[in-house]
Amino acid sequence: MDNFSTFESSEKQRIEEKNKREKQWLNWGPYLSERQWGTVREDYSANGDAWNYLSHDDARSRTYRWGEDGLAGISDRLCNICLSVALWNGKDPHT
Repeated sequence: MDNFSTFESSEKQRIEEKNKREKQWLNWGPYLSERQWGTVREDYSANGDAWNYLSHDDARSRTYRWGEDGLAGISDRLCNICLSVALWNGKDPHT
């Protein structure tokens, strides 16, 4: 059996186990959120003018509900627990 056939049969077995609910293969997996850098994240303004609603200083201190800036992390299937890498260049006063 070549490497591809071994992979294919292993993946087929995992899918069958998931479908029969024998194993919970989809509870955890790769997580890569939609990039939100340099974009309007969430608009809570009264008039729809999200770009002028918050200053940069205010925005970086705000907690957002619908996205993260993590890189190549993992999460549970409901995205209640998300683990990712945060990087800081050591020069800027904030991450």
